[in-house]
Amino acid sequence: MRILIPLPDVDFDPTEVAVPWRTLTDAGHQIVFATERAGTVPAADRRLLNGVIFGKLGAEDEPLRFYRQLAAADEFHQTIAWSDLDPTSFDGLILPGGHAPGMRQYLGSPILRDQVAAFWATGRPVGAICHGVLVLARTTDGKGTPLLRDRNTTCLPKYMERTAYLATAWKLGRYYRTYPAYVADEVNQSLASSNQLRVGPSTLTKATATDARHAFVVQDGNYLSARWPGDAYLFASHFLTML
Repeated sequence: MRILIPLPDVDFDPTEVAVPWRTLTDAGHQIVFATERAGTVPAADRRLLNGVIFGKLGAEDEPLRFYRQLAAADEFHQTIAWSDLDPTSFDGLILPGGHAPGMRQYLGSPILRDQVAAFWATGRPVGAICHGVLVLARTTDGKGTPLLRDRNTTCLPKYMERTAYLATAWKLGRYYRTYPAYVADEVNQSLASSNQLRVGPSTLTKATATDARHAFVVQDGNYLSARWPGDAYLFASHFLTML
């Protein structure tokens, strides 16, 4: 099957891209990457690759290894333009996240939202993780109704976003605050009821490929959501099952 993963030029979360890529590729699926302009070779958030502060808070060793493999893969260098996509030619869509400023190119694109709406209408599997849920929260159907209006979802919890910001603001300013509004607050505004937004267990411990005790995902029909990089392995596994 062909799975579409759109990306900004820079600043996406390496774990939220590389773990699903590795999982789905190992299962025999084809991943197609799309950027605003065709042929752009995207780059992950450098701080997450090297350590956000004092070499800490970055991606874990295995996702970093997967990202290095991804960066060398042909499909990563053969990106399609968002405007040239035919959504009906894909079997699945994954919307990864990231919080650094470069993500605004992707999170705020009306062109990408139109393509996401067209894919959503096919009823095929859609997965979004962390800030990637914002793309869906900002996208409406042909009648102007938010795509997530009647869906259960999770996203980056406010306590995670606030904790990361408060711990690093003295050094990095608003690096962890992509927008003035918290992700969870904006997502909540797109829902019919606040009860649809699931926070999951309170934790700052990342799950691994072999230990999913701290991971959390929400599946509602053909839609799968997760909160942060710590959920990436469980997210990828569930998306594989959905396919």
